[in-house]
Amino acid sequence: MSKPTDQRPDILLIMPDQMRGDCLSLEDHPVLVTPNLDNFGRQGMHFTRAYTTCPSCIPARRAMLTGLYPATNGVVGYRERHELHDPTFPERLQQQGYQTTLVGRHMHQYPYEKSYGFERFIGASGYVDDDDYAQALETAFPGQGGFRGHGLSNNGWNTRPWQFPDPWHPTNWVVNRVREELRSAEAGRPHFITASFFAPHPPLLPPACYYERYLSASLPERALGSWAVPPGSKSRLPVIDRNRVDLKGLALRHAQAGYFGLINHLDDQVYSMVFEFRRQCAARGRPWLIVFTSDHGEMLGDHYLFRKGEPYEGSARIPFLIQGSPELGLVSGGRHDAPVCLEDIGPTLLDLAGADPDDKIDGRSLLPILRGDPSPVRETLHVEHAPCYDDLQAFHMLTDGRWKYIWRPADGSEQLFDLSSDSRECSDLSAVVEHGTKLEMWRRMMITRLAERPEGFTDGQQLIAGRSYSDLLP
Repeated sequence: MSKPTDQRPDILLIMPDQMRGDCLSLEDHPVLVTPNLDNFGRQGMHFTRAYTTCPSCIPARRAMLTGLYPATNGVVGYRERHELHDPTFPERLQQQGYQTTLVGRHMHQYPYEKSYGFERFIGASGYVDDDDYAQALETAFPGQGGFRGHGLSNNGWNTRPWQFPDPWHPTNWVVNRVREELRSAEAGRPHFITASFFAPHPPLLPPACYYERYLSASLPERALGSWAVPPGSKSRLPVIDRNRVDLKGLALRHAQAGYFGLINHLDDQVYSMVFEFRRQCAARGRPWLIVFTSDHGEMLGDHYLFRKGEPYEGSARIPFLIQGSPELGLVSGGRHDAPVCLEDIGPTLLDLAGADPDDKIDGRSLLPILRGDPSPVRETLHVEHAPCYDDLQAFHMLTDGRWKYIWRPADGSEQLFDLSSDSRECSDLSAVVEHGTKLEMWRRMMITRLAERPEGFTDGQQLIAGRSYSDLLP
């Protein structure tokens, strides 16, 4: 087949749910083996300081779709059933002539029936009772409770092996549907396809071989900061879906085995999907681009915390890898250590698609970095989350990739971490006299960042605790 005159790349966005940024062997994880995911960074660009700007599913995906920071799009916490009206980057890709396809978990926006720029959608969200995956699973295994037949919480640390044959695991199912969509794509149009996985979000249900692999492995200790306080007796085990929990012993081991097993399983499944993607691009005579990231991470017992919604690395830092075919002229084996975020995905893909830049959004194209320019697209990144589990969980955070400053608006408490020497955030430097000047510098930066916020977090001179903080901007 001769090459088409239109040489814009086919694009594959691979997006697991709730995957920590450190859960790659590329990140020197002590036990996980992820050679297929690692390859996107080893042969492309590894963004080591990528963050979600609001670490829970709805606001994170909203920020990614729109390219707008939470404070710009108005959703600064977990809020269901709030309609998305802002334009999305898949809509703009579609306007540029791209065929747009979403397979797997929907983008968690309301109303669910809107396309958000995806002209084809094959649903496999795990908890939706009547999407494509749920219907196929019920037809294959009638009367067994479908995906929910496992009996586990969708937010809990308890785990068990997958209860049906491996091809019916939602990760396998999404991969196989993506491969079908790749084979049937229109030859004359560039293709943007998103593989949206539920894993490694709980329920922690890897196929048995992956679960057993990590149960028998030497698993890492959880990170426990000297500042971390064990939860009260009402928040200890056996409650399985609480965010503050003293997860240790067998409970921690089983949770880690389930979580790591889901990631290892995903890595293995990605191999055949990427092989098919690149094979189809070669047949179509098109260059290709692969983006791998997640909406947010998972605390996994660190600092007596589970789930997301926190400013710490386990929750807020995400994997972010981009690889392209040689025709695109991208760096191979690069590393970028300045802050990037989900809002940058849309501008980057639209830049590659030849669209005009949109100066009204907060995201920035990473294409110059991908082509060798080391200049950061921002000096600092603001991450926030309104109260979700309780008022004390809410936070504002600033980072430049090395330093991280956290302010809790409920009680005014502060934390300061040097990520270059303390990547697990075990030593809070906010009370260390030698770092007083550094702390004041970051506090002033936060005052400047929050100066225009309607909640009244600052009067321009100091941060003000105790202000009302809703998940929707007033």
